[in-house]
Amino acid sequence: MLIEDDPELALVLTGYLTKHEMEVIGAEDPYMGLSLLTQEKFDLVILDLTLPGMDGLEVVSKIREKSDIPIIISSARDDLTDKVIGLERGADDYMPKPYDPRELVSRIRTILRRTSVGEKKREEEALLFRLDEKSHTIFFKETPLELTAAEYDILSMLVRHMNGSVSREQLLYESEHIDDSSSVKNIDVMVSRIRHKIAKIDPDRSYIKPVRGIGYMLTDRR
Repeated sequence: MLIEDDPELALVLTGYLTKHEMEVIGAEDPYMGLSLLTQEKFDLVILDLTLPGMDGLEVVSKIREKSDIPIIISSARDDLTDKVIGLERGADDYMPKPYDPRELVSRIRTILRRTSVGEKKREEEALLFRLDEKSHTIFFKETPLELTAAEYDILSMLVRHMNGSVSREQLLYESEHIDDSSSVKNIDVMVSRIRHKIAKIDPDRSYIKPVRGIGYMLTDRR
């Protein structure tokens, strides 16, 4: 997506990017660009700052309210303040005009490589533990874990708080299938059983880590 109100520059950039096997859809004003972003899937936005009806910095904020799509600001405004604000509001890069289109191609490819790696990693992490609430089943690496009702309560809570700590008390009192009169030490016993069941599938890593003085954390990090 190219949001640029200078038709000559838009034509030049579109032609050059097309030669480098990039499909470009242009928008002459920010409202059209924001509307198109809700209707179609784009890989990246090239955004001018001086636009009719809405400043480009405000456009960055509006895009970030709904999307994490990469944004490259392409602007004749070379004020450092604009650059700082643009990056603080979520832009990924800032290119002051004029610039060589070859540099734009290079920066686009760099950003897309980085985001592609990030998306692949998130997909892999999402598949690590998958929670199916309808069947009350938790899959680890797409293999269903054989859990008791209480173990399901504990692990599902840890899955929902992935990479964040959960206290023993929270695991105890927010679990539907654990008696409130149970000791927090019972939580340790059940967590140990869950670890053992996970280890049957992957014995090389410990996914449930103790958090000293608090409780436990389910992690997808090494």
